[in-house]
Amino acid sequence: MVEHDSHTLDTIFHALGDATRRAMLGELAAGERTVSELAEPFAISLAAVSKHIKVLESAGLVRRDVRGRTHVCSLDPVPLMSADQWLGVYRRFWSGRLDTLERLLRAEDAAPPPPKNPSPGKKENDDDDDA
Repeated sequence: MVEHDSHTLDTIFHALGDATRRAMLGELAAGERTVSELAEPFAISLAAVSKHIKVLESAGLVRRDVRGRTHVCSLDPVPLMSADQWLGVYRRFWSGRLDTLERLLRAEDAAPPPPKNPSPGKKENDDDDDA
């Protein structure tokens, strides 16, 4: 199993734990954005957006470049690779479990149906006619 720095993973997962920050990362995956552009889809203040960006920066997920008075943010995917490696252990676990389930279900579907049992208290040769 790959060992990871616990504090680093805690910081990354904390940053990913908020929907606004995840949406910002999604935007940055398409290319760099200014702070104003990142703020645009959200009904929150620029100060709140700045706080979200600082959390992403502290996790190493975002780099900020100051160009004059404009702050431009870009995605740094390297920390996400650490999180993905950690999640990979569980991905393999669940893939194995789901593969086993699929094999069992396919075997069940391929098996011939069980023979029909007669109703309790009734013999196979009994007729329903009382004549």
